[in-house]
Amino acid sequence: MPAVWVREWCRDHLGAEPVDELFRLDQMSTVLGLRLADGSEVVLKSRYDDDRADACITAQARLADAGLPCARPLTPAIRVGSSVVHAEEYRPGGEILAGDCPEVAARYAEVFADLAAVLENVVVPPPLPNPRWIAWDHTGPGLWPEIGELDSRDQSAVPGHVVTTAERAHARLSATALRCVLGHADYEAQNLRWRDGEIRAVHDWDSLAWQPEAALVGAASGTFPSARPPTLAPVASSKAFLETYQHRRGRLFTAEETEIAWAASLWPAAHNARWEALHGTAPIAERALRDQAAERLRRAGC
Repeated sequence: MPAVWVREWCRDHLGAEPVDELFRLDQMSTVLGLRLADGSEVVLKSRYDDDRADACITAQARLADAGLPCARPLTPAIRVGSSVVHAEEYRPGGEILAGDCPEVAARYAEVFADLAAVLENVVVPPPLPNPRWIAWDHTGPGLWPEIGELDSRDQSAVPGHVVTTAERAHARLSATALRCVLGHADYEAQNLRWRDGEIRAVHDWDSLAWQPEAALVGAASGTFPSARPPTLAPVASSKAFLETYQHRRGRLFTAEETEIAWAASLWPAAHNARWEALHGTAPIAERALRDQAAERLRRAGC
């Protein structure tokens, strides 16, 4: 049975109490699938209030209004203590589109381009700070964004090539003056569902970011095949992703944008490799970086 606060929240903001918990996910946020007493099924999301929620929910609503495959928010962001809570439609069903070959990359790139085409016309306050795994543009000191869980650990465990790759990618990304746009910053296979070869749903709009278009596309070109644990797509597949995205959008990247995209493709992998090393887990991202960093850095001009 859902907690008392959940029952009260649903009664106050959705007009009915939950009678059944369909699922529960606890990661950086708590996500509950609920069946209400009136028979409706909803998803309730609760996360730490970092002042990003209003912009993210507004953008998600615009995408839903445009007919794109995302759950429609049912409430605005509502503050509950140090957390922010909102409800959205429940979109069950569909499967993960597995694989990291260029053909699969192209499928993911088409969806990312369609989302970007709508987001470019959405005007909201920038949802800053950007999610930590993509925050090469953080304003704090040092290479990495401040993440207490990682910063408190022995940093000597992080392989030198991971740090060097992150430093070189960071230098290239920080040198750009490309304008920022809205984009999905956690574009991983685990956050999308497909049915009969067609996209069914794109989830996790809490992870909206405000960065140059090329950086957002580049990051997605590396992360798209990730489920658990996160990984890095092959270079050929990232290339297919970037080319398909540009074709779908009807505009070729400039030389600078191309370099920024390749530099950004490295940052989430470097973040994940650091996380692996500091937690002593299997070095999936670290091995991928070891194999691919030189070529990706070459393409990034750094």
